[in-house]
Amino acid sequence: MNPTPIPSQALLILLGALSALSHAAQPYPNRPIRIVVPGSAGSSNDFTARQIAQRLSETWSQQIVVDNRMGAGGVIAHEIVAKASPDGHTLIFSTSAGLIINPLLQKTPYDPFRDLVPISMGSVNPQMLFSNPNLPVRNLSELINLAKQKPGQLNCASAGTGTPNHLGCELLKSMAAIDFVHIPYKGSGGGVTDVMGGQAQFMFNSIPAVLPQTRSGKLRALGVGGPQRSPVAPEVPAINETLPGFECVNWYALLGPAHLPRPIVNALNKEMVKMMADHSFSQRLLDMGSEPQSSSPEGLGQYMRKESDRWAKVIKNANIQIKN
Repeated sequence: MNPTPIPSQALLILLGALSALSHAAQPYPNRPIRIVVPGSAGSSNDFTARQIAQRLSETWSQQIVVDNRMGAGGVIAHEIVAKASPDGHTLIFSTSAGLIINPLLQKTPYDPFRDLVPISMGSVNPQMLFSNPNLPVRNLSELINLAKQKPGQLNCASAGTGTPNHLGCELLKSMAAIDFVHIPYKGSGGGVTDVMGGQAQFMFNSIPAVLPQTRSGKLRALGVGGPQRSPVAPEVPAINETLPGFECVNWYALLGPAHLPRPIVNALNKEMVKMMADHSFSQRLLDMGSEPQSSSPEGLGQYMRKESDRWAKVIKNANIQIKN
């Protein structure tokens, strides 16, 4: 009796399943890992990603490559990982802008909640609110009072419409019930320069980018956007000490493509938690102005949802729109 032939489609499915089982049986990682970074070399997320890559390489005796993919506001980097094979060898060290803000402002070819799987938080960079030192204010309360005395006469600079520091301006405007003019620049450098020169009165920006100028007196620090004072600049009050509930931070996190097997997620998360708790590792991040932070995969996913809901309201209330 001849055996019944297996249909070609069923055979392909069977071969695919056997291949997947064989691959899953191999130890992880079994070849170099690529961590895609939606930013330039030397940026805050790039620095942290390279520290993570070095530690993982030492732990697993495997090459970890950081792949800087700039362009389209981070869309290119996220699309690469969203379409990658879910085997743990292509990951992304992403930003709050790429994961939350950009998808709220424009149509992106990826959905951060559908196409990516959270692994762990990596670091947090609270935004610092600072002013020209000649502006007659010494703290946030005085800035709010001045803005109420001069409605529409003060300028808040940003790195561009829809950027995290622009959203910080709009959140401040809403929560403090004040009116001022937003001035978008092509990048944060021009805005910082004009605040120092007095062409703009105040601005939000990442702490590492402006801490030297605030300490030298070229700028005046008025507050930080984290939930509490930053260990990098403990002398600067948290904005929520004056405006309870205010929070404006840049954060960075490790994610992989959707359907990444849970054992791989757990292995990566375990190492992230371990390294962020290591004093020498965390101190390197603090020295660069970043606050080390880890989370469970579920915790990161919940935080992303919370951030998306929060910033969606700010964007809607301020009617922020950018052209695709």
